[in-house]
Amino acid sequence: MASEREIFGLTGPSYLTTIDWNNSHHRKSIAASLVRGAYVLERDRQQNRLGPQALAPPWWESFNFVLNQVLVDEDEHTIFGAIYEFKFQYPNPKYAGGSYPPKYVIAFRGTINKSGNRSQDFKLNLQCIINNLQNSSRFRLGMEATRNIVYKAGQGNIWLAGHSLGSSIALIIGRNMAKTGIHMETYLFNPPFISPPIEQIKNEKLKLGVRFANSVLTAGLAVAVNDGHKPKPAQDDPFIVLSSWVPYLFLNPSDPICSEYMGYFEHREYMEEIGYGKIGRLATQHSIGSIVSTTLGKDSEPMHLIPSAYLTTNLGPSKNFKEAHGIHQWWKPDLQCKYKLHQFKH
Repeated sequence: MASEREIFGLTGPSYLTTIDWNNSHHRKSIAASLVRGAYVLERDRQQNRLGPQALAPPWWESFNFVLNQVLVDEDEHTIFGAIYEFKFQYPNPKYAGGSYPPKYVIAFRGTINKSGNRSQDFKLNLQCIINNLQNSSRFRLGMEATRNIVYKAGQGNIWLAGHSLGSSIALIIGRNMAKTGIHMETYLFNPPFISPPIEQIKNEKLKLGVRFANSVLTAGLAVAVNDGHKPKPAQDDPFIVLSSWVPYLFLNPSDPICSEYMGYFEHREYMEEIGYGKIGRLATQHSIGSIVSTTLGKDSEPMHLIPSAYLTTNLGPSKNFKEAHGIHQWWKPDLQCKYKLHQFKH
């Protein structure tokens, strides 16, 4: 039996009948809906819902997209992503706000905790935790599909989007593309930050102290490991190369999976304010795990390597973890959010 959350008419942003592509809430809601479409595509496959019984199509057809391609896991043959193509009307109407929709959106779902998905999805979550997601077949297939779409349509006006585990895949793909000079508009919903959940500490002084100590330790280890090595020139330093790519991150303070991104960016600014900017910048470029990998002779960028980002934080209450981590929160019409741009300056 279908869940209500799979049915667009019951839980989707059906109120968006006129789209203003300049409106950040509209763009966010549509990106989140297309990610939800990838989830429901897999549920349709599992439940053998075909033709009129399929529940996935309204999640993209409502916004004038068509399904261009499904992305299928090589190991378990499950659907983990989808590529949507916008169908322009001819002659092209003038869209509200004078802006235009994306030509393509490449969307990746997160974990589905159901039989048939649980084993492979949890295996991918483990690869995410140990910073090895870039060696997965899902990343390879997603990267290949993204390059093909960019080659076909040009780099302009192609979106990446993902939720939870899917946002980690989208992040690495977007990061790799940015290193080649192709900056894709990227929507990352509840992206995992692999770190102790310092943001969940309620005592602000204690939280600040823990963050400061962690920054000093991480920066110190980074200096020790790299001692004797020449610093990379600006054009080869990944942090500097990536600083002009600004993905959109959507975070909920009650979600320990993604909330650490809030402290990651805010603490870097705090370190600048108190005169420890160099330590703060160095700490945000590394993780203990990536430093250990370097000492073992492995070149391993930390998963959270994002120099710049536009953060959208959900300020509304969440009843439980499932609600705080869910994709559905991001298209609510009464969503109360805090917005902040964090631009890395070198």
